[in-house]
Amino acid sequence: MARENGRKLVASNKKARHDYTILKTYEAGIVLAGTEVKSLREGRVSLVDAFAQERDGEIMLYGLHIAEYGYGTWTNHAPRRTRKLLLHRVEIARILEKLRESGLTLVPLSMYFSNGWAKVELGLAKGKKSYDKRQALAERDANREIARELGRRLKGRHQVR
Repeated sequence: MARENGRKLVASNKKARHDYTILKTYEAGIVLAGTEVKSLREGRVSLVDAFAQERDGEIMLYGLHIAEYGYGTWTNHAPRRTRKLLLHRVEIARILEKLRESGLTLVPLSMYFSNGWAKVELGLAKGKKSYDKRQALAERDANREIARELGRRLKGRHQVR
């Protein structure tokens, strides 16, 4: 079977970008069992409530839900097991140094296949307060309205109010 090329998105965590301010992103490999890969290829994964933490000098992913493979037998995996992330030692050291700062956490932003290998995009994040979320929503709405009005002016359909 030929290896697939390019990047195929499996799942993304939209709520993470709403709840956190993403400071820096990292790409990490992930250690998976055979039935997990098959289930991942079907897109049966949820990044909601997932997070990464350090354990014994390595970074582990907790709370990631990969549904059991439908055609699996006794070899099926546990859906919410802890999974090891594959990063270079230097990257792990940098991440852990930043995590020791107050208020920072490591959240998975998306999961995808890159040239046939399962990857996780991790974000070094700082939690947003509720007023920050409201401010971000208001700013996004204002930018959308500006773009809409600019589009109308460019098309010559400007309405005088």
